[in-house]
Amino acid sequence: MSAVDEKRASFQRYKQDVKDRGKPFYPFAMFHDTVMSVVVVSVIVGLACVWYYTSGSHDPGDCGTHKHPCYLGPRWAAKADPGTTNFVPRPDWYFYFLFYLLRIFKWPDSVILGTVGIPTILLIIAFALPFLDRSRERRLLRRPVAIVAAILVVLSMGVLTYKGATAKEALATELVAAVPKWSAAEGFGNNPTAVAGAKVFATAGCLNCHTYQGSGTSNLGAPDLSAEGTKKNATTLQSYIANPRQFGNPIMPPFASLGTTRLHQIATFLSVSKGAK
Repeated sequence: MSAVDEKRASFQRYKQDVKDRGKPFYPFAMFHDTVMSVVVVSVIVGLACVWYYTSGSHDPGDCGTHKHPCYLGPRWAAKADPGTTNFVPRPDWYFYFLFYLLRIFKWPDSVILGTVGIPTILLIIAFALPFLDRSRERRLLRRPVAIVAAILVVLSMGVLTYKGATAKEALATELVAAVPKWSAAEGFGNNPTAVAGAKVFATAGCLNCHTYQGSGTSNLGAPDLSAEGTKKNATTLQSYIANPRQFGNPIMPPFASLGTTRLHQIATFLSVSKGAK
């Protein structure tokens, strides 16, 4: 008997088993689905009620008191400050694995692999799996390859999610605290404009892509700026930072919104940055 005939005979035996011992979708499976749907919706409604009735205060400071224990979090939080420089945006927890992949696969060499390549490959495998694995064997001990693959996927996702959840980002206050170290290394401590520019540089998001005296993160191919003063003068730097597009840089965003004063301070700071003394 050929492999095709064997599969056809096996399928016929399976259909006969279903007919002899199986249960029809209606009403059995439909009843089970309905009960499970009611349970899930009831849990969601219950959690919403617990959150609403334990967080009744309009003052976020009352959360955690005897009157408003806020078991599932406060109803109101502090007003958003659009001008803050300390907020570090992070994705929802179910994207932490991809968030951490971006730390492993950095631009420009492999960012496409981390953001598009790996997730797309995994999705293609997930879609193709039912067509590739057509075995009717469901006993775990007889599916070693499938079990090992599933365990590795779960472990990988779990580790990446944990690493993404615990990854630390440098806050602006921490970067500002590094300014004295930069000043000592570069020797611009006697230049108040350069010191002010270093503080603006630390809080304006420049170190999200650039590095300076060991601080910051190298992303998008952005260079280290510790010796930028050996390449450009203050006037050129100010124009460059305000609008990098006019200098042929399509990746760096313009920072003209910082204003002339702060742009001048940053440009002065970078112009006196000529490398560690």
